[in-house]
Amino acid sequence: MNDSKLNMTLRPSTEDDLPALMGLDHGYSTEFVWQMEVDQATPRMGARFREMRLPRLMQVAYPRAKQALAELAPQRSLLLVAEAEGQPVGYAAVAGNLAPHTAWLTDVVVAATQRRRGVASRLILGVQAWARERNYQRLVLEMQTKNHPAIKLAQKLAFEFAGFNDRYYDNQDIAVFFAKRLA
Repeated sequence: MNDSKLNMTLRPSTEDDLPALMGLDHGYSTEFVWQMEVDQATPRMGARFREMRLPRLMQVAYPRAKQALAELAPQRSLLLVAEAEGQPVGYAAVAGNLAPHTAWLTDVVVAATQRRRGVASRLILGVQAWARERNYQRLVLEMQTKNHPAIKLAQKLAFEFAGFNDRYYDNQDIAVFFAKRLA
C-alpha cells in the first residue's frame, strides 16, 4: 500500500478529458468476492451475501466497455475528474435521473498507479458534496460483487448495503448497491 497522499484537484470534466479517461485501466484485482446465496424455499425467500476469500488474486475486467464512457458522458449529470500534475488520474460518473431525489454513482475509476492514495475517496466525497448542493436526498453507489475494494470503501465511507440486481451488467455480473442518506 502506498501511504503517500496525492496532491490533486477535482473538477467537472470537459470533452477533451474523454480520451485520457478512457485510457485509464478500468480493471482491478481482488482476493475476495461477495458470494450470493439464494433461498427460494417458501414461505421465506431471499438472498444473502457473504465475503469469500479466493484461492489466489483475481484480475477482474470492468463491467462496462471503456468506449461506453464517450457515449454515456453526455447523459450523466456529472463527470467529476481527479487531476494530479495536470493529468486526469480518476473519474466518477453520476446519473441524477435514475431514481427520485437520488444521485446514482455509476462509475468510479482510478488510474492503477494512483490506487490506495485516496483518489476514490476524494471523488466519492466530491460527488456527495455536489449532490447535497443540488438537494439530492440519497447517494447510491453501484459495483460488482467481485469489487471487494469498492465494497470496503463504501462501508468505510458510511454507505449501507441497499440491494442487488442479478445480471445487471452487460457481462451478466451481479451488481450490489450501497446507499447513504444525504439529508
